[in-house]
Amino acid sequence: MKIGYRTIKTAIGTPLSVTIAQLLGLTNFVSAGILTILCIQPSRKRSFFSAWHRFLACIVASIFSLVFFELLGYHPLVLCLMLGLFIPTTVLLKVTPGISTSSVVILNLYSSSHITVTSLVDQYLLIIVGIGTGLLLNLYMPSLDKTIKDKQQKLEENFRVILFEYSRYIRYKDTSWNGKEITESEDILTDAIHLVERDRENHLLRNKHPYRDYFYMRISQYELLKQMLPLVTNLPNSDTISQKIADFFEGLSDSVHPGNTAILFLDELKELREEFNKVELPATREEFETRANLFQLLHEIEDYLIIKQKFKKSDVNLSLKDNKIKDRL
Repeated sequence: MKIGYRTIKTAIGTPLSVTIAQLLGLTNFVSAGILTILCIQPSRKRSFFSAWHRFLACIVASIFSLVFFELLGYHPLVLCLMLGLFIPTTVLLKVTPGISTSSVVILNLYSSSHITVTSLVDQYLLIIVGIGTGLLLNLYMPSLDKTIKDKQQKLEENFRVILFEYSRYIRYKDTSWNGKEITESEDILTDAIHLVERDRENHLLRNKHPYRDYFYMRISQYELLKQMLPLVTNLPNSDTISQKIADFFEGLSDSVHPGNTAILFLDELKELREEFNKVELPATREEFETRANLFQLLHEIEDYLIIKQKFKKSDVNLSLKDNKIKDRL
């Protein structure tokens, strides 16, 4: 069983805030621990926003409590009426995350049966201790760089397998592949985007993330890989052009990495198109459908490469391009 950082922070922060509140001689000192639990967030940015929302909501809650309880009395019906007006107010102020924490303050003041300056100060100190402890603990966030890098490497390995299996099917009509890399890649992309957004929120002064564009680029390529599958399965393995497409896929599978050498493969694809245009026109309906699938497949491959080409500046210099030296894509 794996214990997460939020669990560890909660386990440390709750007794810490309760101890501080107890040392300060605050009544309802246990409430400080509740406030800390509610304030532990998965990222620094969410933590700061959460702390602000909860603090503001608690201040508004204390004002509502003072007005309603002191003017209308300490009765469950008054509590019901107050909450009926307080919750829409938090929505109006856009501090709805603070409803749960402010409820602690409301119930503390309700149970006191009489609100004084001392009791208000006591509640404000509880708010500061509880929310402040959670905020301080959330300043530490573990680095997600290694996890994101692992996702990138696994995704690229899956892309290699997918492209290689496409080449094998075209060449041998091999049906032994179960296609699990396609499903895995979708899950990896979903997890990776989530991790990137979390990591971006952990850097308060950074709006962009170095991996964000990369994974969105891979999402676009992944959609094209899925669209290629039915086209690949309809190509004959005896056709000369199909064999060259298989060679192209195999070369592409050996050349997947974060850099950008797409221009080399686009040049090779252009040559394949020219060769494709020289082939005799289809004589039967079956040949025509096969040719149409081949033409569409070439279009999908081109889009796949163009997406990578637009992602970043090319890593290929002119001498490499002229010599047709295939680096990794």
